[in-house]
Amino acid sequence: MIKPQWKNRLLAASLSAIFCCSGAQAQTAGQPVKIGVMTDMSSLFSDIGGDGSVVAAKMAIEDFGGKVLGKPIELISADHQNKPDVAANKAREWYDNDKVSAIVDLLPSGVALSVSEIARQKNKIVLVSGGGTTRLTNENCSPTTVHYVYDTYSLARNTVTALMERGKKTWYFLTVDYALGASLEKDAADAVIAGGGKVLGQAKHPTNTADMSGLILKAQASGAEAIGLANAGGDTVRVVNQASEFGLNTSGKQTLAGLHVFITDIHAIGLQKAQGMILTTGFYWDLNDDTRKWSRRFFERHKRMPTMAQAGVYSSTMHYLKAVKAAGTDDTQAVMAKMKSMPINDFFAKNGYIREDGRMIHDMYLVQVKSPAESKSPWDYYKVLTTIPGKDAFMPLSKSVCSLVKK
Repeated sequence: MIKPQWKNRLLAASLSAIFCCSGAQAQTAGQPVKIGVMTDMSSLFSDIGGDGSVVAAKMAIEDFGGKVLGKPIELISADHQNKPDVAANKAREWYDNDKVSAIVDLLPSGVALSVSEIARQKNKIVLVSGGGTTRLTNENCSPTTVHYVYDTYSLARNTVTALMERGKKTWYFLTVDYALGASLEKDAADAVIAGGGKVLGQAKHPTNTADMSGLILKAQASGAEAIGLANAGGDTVRVVNQASEFGLNTSGKQTLAGLHVFITDIHAIGLQKAQGMILTTGFYWDLNDDTRKWSRRFFERHKRMPTMAQAGVYSSTMHYLKAVKAAGTDDTQAVMAKMKSMPINDFFAKNGYIREDGRMIHDMYLVQVKSPAESKSPWDYYKVLTTIPGKDAFMPLSKSVCSLVKK
C-alpha cells in the first residue's frame, strides 16, 4: 500500500514528466528544419560547387516557400578545406549541436565518403551532388545517402565508349591521387578493355599540382591515341592549358579526354584550347526552355552559369523538402522512404528516381565543346551529341556489391 505522502510525490513526478515531455515536443515542433551546404569554398573545386552551391540551395528554399510543416527552413554552410577529417568533424557538429537534418553538395569524393559514414552513424541524410566516386552507391553505400547528379561510371564509361567508337583504342591516364581519380581511372580502363582497346600506362599526381609538364611529356611519349584526364577542377584546367604548350591537343595524333569536366572548367580553359573535346555531363544550362529559365535566374545571382553539381544541389534540396512535406515529419527514415518513392520532375531531371542503392537515375548527355566560331554567346559551349537514357547511363544493379541491393 502506498502511503499518502508518496502518492503526492508520484503524482507530482508524473505531472513534471508530462510537462517536461510536452515542452520538449513543443520545442522540437518549433525548431527549424536545417540544411547544411558543405563544399569547397576556397580551393580548386570552388568553381564547381562553392558559393554557387549555396546560391542554388537558397533558391530552392525560397522557391519552396521558406517553411515546411509550419517550421522555418534554415540554411548553413561550411568550407571543408578539402580535408575529409575536417568535413567529418563539421558533420558531427552539425548533426549533434546544430540539429541539421540534411547535408548537401559534398565535393570532392573523399569528403563525400567521410560525411556519408558520419551520416550513417547518426541516422541523418546526405545528398551528394559534387562527389563522384561510385563507392558511394557500391561498397560504401548507405541507407541515408543519395548520390544525386553523376558518378565516375556515368562520366568515364560514356565518354570512353564514344571515343572508342571514333577509333581511339589506346589510352594513357593522368590520374589525381585520391578517391575520385582511382574511381575514374578504373571505370574508364574497364570501358577501354571491354571495347577491345588497350591501356598503355598511367601517371599519378597530387591535388593542386602546379607543374604538370613532366606528366604530360610521359603521356605524349606513350603514343596513346587518347589521354584520359582522371582528375577534376583546377587540375583538369591546368593539364589542358599546359598540354597546349606542348601541342598535344593540336597535333591531331592524340586526343585529350576529360573524364570529369564541368562547364566552369571549359570557361576557365577557353574554347580555343578546349574545342572539340568530348565529355559527358548530367546537366547543361542550354538544353531546353526549363533549363534556360532556371539557369538565367541563377546567373542573375551568381554571374556564372550553373555547373551540374550546383543544379543538382537545387534539385536535391527541393526533392528533400517535398519529401519532408509528404512524410509529415523530418524523421530520417520516413523522409528517405518518400524520397525513394516520389519521382523527380523538374528542370534538372524528368522522371528521375532514386534506386535502392541510393543512386538517383536520370538522363546524361554526351556533348562536344564548340569552337570559338560556333559559339554564339557567352557560355554557349556545348553541342549535345547524344542523350543517354538514365537506365543506360549508370552502373546496373546487377554489378553492384551494395549491401542494400536485393540479389
